[in-house]
Amino acid sequence: MHILFICTGNICRSPTAERLTAAYAARLKLQSVTVSSAGIRAVVGHPMHPDAQPVLAGLGGDPANFAAAQFTPKIAERADLILTMTRAHRESVLERAPQKLHRTFTLSEAAQLVDTFNARCVADLANLRAFLHATQVADIPDPIGQSPEIFAAVGAQIAKLLPPVLELCRPE
Repeated sequence: MHILFICTGNICRSPTAERLTAAYAARLKLQSVTVSSAGIRAVVGHPMHPDAQPVLAGLGGDPANFAAAQFTPKIAERADLILTMTRAHRESVLERAPQKLHRTFTLSEAAQLVDTFNARCVADLANLRAFLHATQVADIPDPIGQSPEIFAAVGAQIAKLLPPVLELCRPE
């Protein structure tokens, strides 16, 4: 399964989710999981934000050799699951890649569908989406311009939401 994470600039939230997912998948020996990330308005080629790097490292991920990428429909084609940081990001993805409707969710939405409604595959996520009210889906805030404590809180929020999503990647 290829998971694509999306945020705005692709230097804080989505690379944190990408690199943490890679670390968690390696620990769980989920060899079939690949990950990437991109930004709706990416700072193309830039490394992770300097305040996001220590947060990621502290959570067990590796920020080395990261370069931000721009989201494109072609990138979306390769993804089995697209996870965005906000509802607005999800809408932007679907404007550019509407064929990915049943494979695009916010990270919060996907985690809740696994935890609350026992989703076990991407198709379950799509089938169960209607059971979540929009007010139940929390956006992951952008930490840019905020304190290191906000970066840490955002990293912790992402780290908390990833384990349920990885349940979708376990072999049957």
